[in-house]
Amino acid sequence: MPIEPATRSLIQRAAKVLADGGVVAFPTETVYGLGADATNADAVLRVYEMKGRPRFNPLIAHVADLETAGAHGCFNAPARKLAEAFWPGPLTIVLKRRAESRICDLVSAGLETIALRVPANEIARGLLRAAGCPVAAPSANRAGHVSATAASHVAADLGEGPDFILDGGDTVLGLESTVIDLSGPEPLLLRPGAIPREEIENILAAKLGDATTPNEPTSPLSPGQLASHYAPRARVRLEATCVEPGEALLAFGGNPLPTQGLVVNLSPKGDLREAATRFFAALRQLDDSGCAGIAVMPIPGEGLGEAINDRLRRAAALRGA
Repeated sequence: MPIEPATRSLIQRAAKVLADGGVVAFPTETVYGLGADATNADAVLRVYEMKGRPRFNPLIAHVADLETAGAHGCFNAPARKLAEAFWPGPLTIVLKRRAESRICDLVSAGLETIALRVPANEIARGLLRAAGCPVAAPSANRAGHVSATAASHVAADLGEGPDFILDGGDTVLGLESTVIDLSGPEPLLLRPGAIPREEIENILAAKLGDATTPNEPTSPLSPGQLASHYAPRARVRLEATCVEPGEALLAFGGNPLPTQGLVVNLSPKGDLREAATRFFAALRQLDDSGCAGIAVMPIPGEGLGEAINDRLRRAAALRGA
């Protein structure tokens, strides 16, 4: 699959591919998405099949603006507050789905809710405007594998699957969107992500309930909730205090553990934002080295560290858990 730099003319061509029922990989500010027209059930089914993603695992519908989102989800006051504060940006809001929404049921995996996001990446926004439809887009990688933060990651994982890959360079945030459920009586954090919970709580002037505990495989309320997810081929060992034979090291901070093996430091200066940006690319680099295992140094849990540690726990979970 040729990787095409995302010029204006190629964005228009990619939009035509979407309109014709095709599948397009494209950059967002978080990770690369694998997109299809969210109103076309056959096209959305191709996304599930291309990823090897179970159909009970819902997708996020990406839209161009808040007005478009309002045609598909029932916005309450808290949802509108968050949308006005963080859209366009790395926030996904789960709402009751409008009866008149044309988004197909496959996107919601049979739920009565819909997950909506307005991305900030200009290539993604240009594609959405040109396509003129909501785009259902999970991360552009094999289901359960490490998310793609570069066009080359998409090609390595999905090969000739996508009809088009738009290359927008490395993503700037490197972690998926934060997912907030506002469909019920209290706001719930379904997936920690690129916006820390504290920032969202400040806007809402309320604490978020926590629904991030890994679900049983048949009942995820949001993408990224399966117990085993974001996983490299190598086994992942957390809270490492030493590096065992055959392991590579995922380090954090100024004092990496001693080792003769490969080391990738997420942030030598201990910056969680830098660590988040580099996280998935670092996991891929270590995994591609052929190591048997990846030892992970402790990473603080506050701020963006909550999202990083969430991904690490799922990456370390037993396959099939």
